[in-house]
Amino acid sequence: MDLWRMGLDVQVYTLYGEIKKQLSPEMVEASKRVHRLGIPFLKRLPSDLAYWWKRNRPLTSELFKTIPVRRWKSIEFGGENIFGFLAGFTLARFFEEQGIGHIHAPWAMGPATAAWVASRLIQVPFSFTGRAGDIYPQDGALGEKLEAARFVISENKTNVSYMAQYAPGSEHKIHPIYNGVPLENHSIAPVKMKPPYEILALGRFARIKAFDDLLRAAKMLKDQGVPFHLKLVGDGPRKYQLLYITRKLRLTDVVSYPGFVPYHKVSDLFLGADMFVMSSAVHSTGDRDGLPTVILEALAHRVPVVSTDVCGIPEVIKDGVTGYLVPQKNPRELARAMAEMLQDRNRAIRMAEVGRELVLKEFAPEKTHKEVYDLVMSSLGGHGND
Repeated sequence: MDLWRMGLDVQVYTLYGEIKKQLSPEMVEASKRVHRLGIPFLKRLPSDLAYWWKRNRPLTSELFKTIPVRRWKSIEFGGENIFGFLAGFTLARFFEEQGIGHIHAPWAMGPATAAWVASRLIQVPFSFTGRAGDIYPQDGALGEKLEAARFVISENKTNVSYMAQYAPGSEHKIHPIYNGVPLENHSIAPVKMKPPYEILALGRFARIKAFDDLLRAAKMLKDQGVPFHLKLVGDGPRKYQLLYITRKLRLTDVVSYPGFVPYHKVSDLFLGADMFVMSSAVHSTGDRDGLPTVILEALAHRVPVVSTDVCGIPEVIKDGVTGYLVPQKNPRELARAMAEMLQDRNRAIRMAEVGRELVLKEFAPEKTHKEVYDLVMSSLGGHGND
């Protein structure tokens, strides 16, 4: 929304349908400006394809020899990219009618594919952001999208060299810009550090979060006699697996599952926490976290953080300085760091304060969003349409 406030005429389109449940008030307000495609767009797809075939048959034919004929790494990757490819033909008509001067996709897979196709059809520049699962593993067309894009944003510094290997010579157009954190809503947590210690973990129950490792670390803490309560907040495909592991390890008395919590209520969770833990791990497919925003949220609240050394996380969690950083997939080291954090409140708070200063400096929205604004304005040649 900051780009709107900066004066850009931003039109927001999504490839997907509407989500009506569990939205924060801010998300409800922002959703009013969103144009949605979803499955219903398929009804108009034949006429849009016919339109572009009639208008520019050579280019349309050339485009159909790209995305649809790729050998994808998975059905999910292929399905999302093909859906994005087809949506590009419809979006191109919308964008041309509205006089769009630059197209930006917030993810490198399906959305970037749609932006790429629309860009080719109406001859306006496009860009995209590379984050985590959308580039790890790369989708088979990442290199071509990098080469075709006017610029690319990486949500952390670590991803820059990774993406650059798929498009040699395009390194100059990849810009590391952190996600901004709305700092005005982040009060300082008291971090009481009184038994039983309140440990918080928050995220989607997916393979890359490795919450099973966290549960095994919690088992070690319990066996050591450390008094604690672990609040594992979220939902997702691994929910029942995690519940099973919790019962198997006999942790039901110290681990609770509040379920999904809307964004506007997340701050209350941090204010009640003595420590935040992120147990991210790289999956065997290569899928991984980029730089989880919840780590930044924790530090913004001055909550001590223990995390693993995955992707961009070490750019924020510097071991012994802004928190404790441990090797991924190592529950024993995770338990050791958690126990050490709980043993010394003063040291824990000092590290959290240094981490908070880092977040205030590097992740302030007025800084990060201005960097995005400048890139878009440069692409537009100084004109204010997007």
